[in-house]
Amino acid sequence: MSDLHDARIVVTGASGFLGRHLLPRMQARCGADNVVGLSSRDYDLMDAGQVRRMFDEQKPDVLVHLAAYSGGIGINRARPADFYFRNTILTALAFQEAALRKIRKMIYPVGGCSYPANAVSPIDESKMWDGFPQPDSAGYSVAKKLGIVASQSYRQQYGLNSVILVPGNMYGEYDNFRESESHVIPAMVRRYYEQMRANADSIVMWGSGDPRRDFVYAGDVAEAIIALLERYDSSDPVNISSGTSTSIRELAELIKELVGFRGETVWDTTKPEGQHVRIYGVTKMKSLGITCPTTLRDGLRKTIDWLAKNYHARGDGIRL
Repeated sequence: MSDLHDARIVVTGASGFLGRHLLPRMQARCGADNVVGLSSRDYDLMDAGQVRRMFDEQKPDVLVHLAAYSGGIGINRARPADFYFRNTILTALAFQEAALRKIRKMIYPVGGCSYPANAVSPIDESKMWDGFPQPDSAGYSVAKKLGIVASQSYRQQYGLNSVILVPGNMYGEYDNFRESESHVIPAMVRRYYEQMRANADSIVMWGSGDPRRDFVYAGDVAEAIIALLERYDSSDPVNISSGTSTSIRELAELIKELVGFRGETVWDTTKPEGQHVRIYGVTKMKSLGITCPTTLRDGLRKTIDWLAKNYHARGDGIRL
């Protein structure tokens, strides 16, 4: 059990999607003066010299390393080498310096896409190394997956206490809604919202709508990070997700209802739709007393309300 109130905590990637959920919660829990949020405007963490400067100037006791290069399947297909290179460097430099500085603790998230493409749901943590990830995003997911090896290696050689979490399909306010980069929920929310505004008669969605996914509200993941800082000290990964199964068709109908779109949803079954079922096992998470209590309806309502409020405020951090 860790007492974070006397620790200086640095959160990288604090201006990103998960970072914007985590930072205010962590400041409220641990004290605003003890928690520092950083972004790429502060330091280029792909530059070893700037990583060292960040540690020199910020002097963290705890590092929550959220900085990453991420995006949806389209941009992963277009730039796989960029995703592999940038995330490999961001991972390697942070672990190396954190170990050399002998910090008290480090948190590092790995995407659920790092699990093998053929993993049978519910996917528990023991299946991480049973096969190759989905090829379309392998550059990103393998680079992030190396964080598990880094955590184990630096713990063994340097005694670095680092913790790996594996969030499910996150969604919520501050997500990336750009059409070429977004994941399924922000992509759907934006399309239904814009078609509602245009009074369209119909909207076309790819696939049959039958595949099932496990969605988790980003605010719940942020709370889980704080809990892991306080009560978990192992390099063995922990899934953080709702553990519930929702079909893409059910998701679309719920978004349609909450947005207020009155047209028809047409499913184009000639289009690809990915793995049929991908749900995460959450037994280990629950054994640590961690839950993800936000329902999909409540989380989507928050997401849609945020998009509607910020739709034209593109200079205020919204990614459209």
